[in-house]
Amino acid sequence: MPSRPPSGEPVSEAEPVLACRDLRKTFGDRVAVDGVGFEIGAGECYGLLGPNGAGKTTTISMICGLLDRDDGEVTVGGRPLTTRAVSAKAAIGYVPQEVALYPDLSARENLRFFGQLYGMSGTRLAERVEHLLGDVGLAERADERVEQYSGGMRRRANIAAGLLHDPALLVLDEPTVGVDPQTRHAIFSMVAALRDAGKAVLYTTHYMEEAERLCDRVGIIDEGRIVAEGTRRQLVERVGQRDRVQVSATGDLDRLAAGCQGIEGVESVAVVEDGLELVVHEGRRRLSEVFETADRAGVAVAAVEVVEPDLEAVFLHLTGRALRD
Repeated sequence: MPSRPPSGEPVSEAEPVLACRDLRKTFGDRVAVDGVGFEIGAGECYGLLGPNGAGKTTTISMICGLLDRDDGEVTVGGRPLTTRAVSAKAAIGYVPQEVALYPDLSARENLRFFGQLYGMSGTRLAERVEHLLGDVGLAERADERVEQYSGGMRRRANIAAGLLHDPALLVLDEPTVGVDPQTRHAIFSMVAALRDAGKAVLYTTHYMEEAERLCDRVGIIDEGRIVAEGTRRQLVERVGQRDRVQVSATGDLDRLAAGCQGIEGVESVAVVEDGLELVVHEGRRRLSEVFETADRAGVAVAAVEVVEPDLEAVFLHLTGRALRD
């Protein structure tokens, strides 16, 4: 199993698993995707974050070879991908928003059927089906028809179908929409395990907290264009966002404020009721200096809270609206 980089740092690979450049698609007069491009390395989860209608599904449909693009190029594992490129498509596992299973078949029957479409058979297919049914928590109900499953169970079975052929790239399109908390947690755990096992994962969502929790890098897409890309830290710094350190303390707060002004990375200090509020670059790294300064000033610190800017703030800054507007 490959080692993981520090949290939030992208994985560096000589050749990305997925590379797409300048993707464009129009439907009549409407431009759905306008020059989208990004790369994903092995062992990396890349989040495509944007509101409904931003172009996420159209982008991944072109990446997976399900939709002809007007312009641009896609390579998977170094192989060019088109709607007719069978070998390149074989490296992709695609899990669409809508469950793509036969409702009148059981989960086991569905997986065997799709495995055969991938050219699998015999012991290899049987072992893979049983392994995945266990991974998604459906082993005990594998012989029930999918139409009898809850929405969350159907979603988990759908993910298992996308993983049958052990793809290098897994594409998940809004996988947690409408699922219960248990299934949502299970999906998060699966994505983390796949990433740790060296798979490349493309994860589309309009939920900020999912992108922040799961993704090594995020591309923010709005009106068919990637408006920003990077780790969460890179994105918030790009738009000038800083951490806020809220210090609850008693004593000579003016003296403490003056001392904190000299700490590297502190941009501003304000004395507020019962403490201070600092605007700081990488606030958690400055906490020890804040405590040392408070000790020298004879100030008793009761509590400290670091409030880090999130992707919601970045999206609002870049687009002028909240993600769910």
